[in-house]
Amino acid sequence: MPEPVSAALTEALNQLRTAVKGLHFGLDVPGSDEARKAQAAVLAQLDDYVIPRVHMSTAPALIAVAGSTGAGKSTIVNSLAGGKVSATGVRRPTTSTPLIVCHPDNREWYARGDLLGGVERLAEPTRDAPPGSVVLTSSPSLPRGIALLDTPDIDSVVEEHHEIAHRMLDAADLWVFVTTASRYADAPSWSLLRRAKERGARLVIVLSRVPPRSREVVVKHFGRMLHEYGLGEVERFVINETSVRDGRLPEIEIADLRMWLSALSVDDERRDAAVKATLNGVLNSFRTRLPALARHLETQVALRADLRSDVDAAYMGALARIDEATRDGSLLRGEVLARWQDFAGSGDLMRTLRLRRGGKGHSQGPERVRGLRAAVRAGLEALVNSAVQQATEEAVARWRQRAGAGDRLAATPGLGRPAEEIARRTTRTITAWQDHVTELIRTEGVTKRSVAKLISFDVESLSLIFMIGLLGYGATDAPAGAGAGALPQRLLRGLLGAESLRNISAKARSDLRARVGLLFDEETLRYVDVLDSAGIPDEAAATRLYQATYNLEVAR
Repeated sequence: MPEPVSAALTEALNQLRTAVKGLHFGLDVPGSDEARKAQAAVLAQLDDYVIPRVHMSTAPALIAVAGSTGAGKSTIVNSLAGGKVSATGVRRPTTSTPLIVCHPDNREWYARGDLLGGVERLAEPTRDAPPGSVVLTSSPSLPRGIALLDTPDIDSVVEEHHEIAHRMLDAADLWVFVTTASRYADAPSWSLLRRAKERGARLVIVLSRVPPRSREVVVKHFGRMLHEYGLGEVERFVINETSVRDGRLPEIEIADLRMWLSALSVDDERRDAAVKATLNGVLNSFRTRLPALARHLETQVALRADLRSDVDAAYMGALARIDEATRDGSLLRGEVLARWQDFAGSGDLMRTLRLRRGGKGHSQGPERVRGLRAAVRAGLEALVNSAVQQATEEAVARWRQRAGAGDRLAATPGLGRPAEEIARRTTRTITAWQDHVTELIRTEGVTKRSVAKLISFDVESLSLIFMIGLLGYGATDAPAGAGAGALPQRLLRGLLGAESLRNISAKARSDLRARVGLLFDEETLRYVDVLDSAGIPDEAAATRLYQATYNLEVAR
């Protein structure tokens, strides 16, 4: 094709390759293995065939010979090459390493590796041939301008051979499908024919080992099957059942096939049409193959969002429970309640309010203040740590309800329990909040003027009284105990005023929620790291793939 057209198409294909390579299917969801294989197949076909082919001549052409086990592919290749270039025999699989055989004049071209550029060339087959290699040989019996590619069996007992065979087929200009009279109706044969239709490959069919007595019946039946499958117009050759000597068929049996190859080699227009038909078929197949990859990617991204929302829901629920527990007075039990009753009943509560004339603090006051402060801190820490534990268990339980990917990720070591340093971080968080409340009382706790003229107060003690009130003192059925005196809220309202108390309470409660929220955010990062390690791309990856597919159509 003209150079500007080739350049534009090559640029679009390179963009497409980048978009496909950037896909990651890390979550174990239905179809993820197939998506990874489809991605690998697209990348290999772009590198091995499509990108090289759009800016080169259609000569020489690569013809893949494919078929099921024992179909006689290697025998046909040997017969056309005029010598035993490919191994044959009863041992299966016979062909393990693909083989390219061409005319000597074309050997250098195939050795250069324009097609199948990422595949290593070998001079001869070896038992320890590296995966992804191909044997390159030549024969003067083959016409110039074409090469035969002998592929592994499509139904080989070795799983790796299937992938190699498919990769070789995806890099070929034409397909010669070989089957036998006894196996043409088998599933592997039609699986390969379906792949040829999906790829839009130019196809030729060879029906071999046909008994002469039943030739007419077999050929007609096979023809009807092909017609029903939409392949009735495909060119076909028939090889009778005959003896094989030195890995080769009698020349008369392959004469028609050899004539077809010769005509293809000398007829530039015919060869160009065949190669272009296959190339266009591959490009057309991208219209369905690439959107299918994008849709599976969107499934992965959606599942990641669901897994992330599971974590958020678990920790938001824990935060809501902390909000409720710090309002309803449920924290004011046990040690906290005992310390508060001791503080209030001993008279230390009133001693924090000192008349400007003659008032003196009690020597035990600071000790009771410290004990009450420590009890409040311990109660809040226990509440937060319990909420973290519950959120952790809930998040993992939610993931386990999502079979497959969720189960696998939930089994990540250490994910089912809080981080080891959570207790230490919680202590720092609650201590910092108590200090912040004390500072709020110091800087914003302006008392009523009429009270302030007569009374001063201890900031630390008043901040503790404020915390007791903030945590819902009087909202529970727990008795206040003898000598508890005025409720904290009533006392604080009298000292600070209703409006000032509301402002400080709102700020203190908001600050506590923000600090605990930050603590939870640090905890949820463990789950985000697990999701990120699965290799899931951002949502834009699917959009980039759709755009690259569209750009390819524009370039075409």
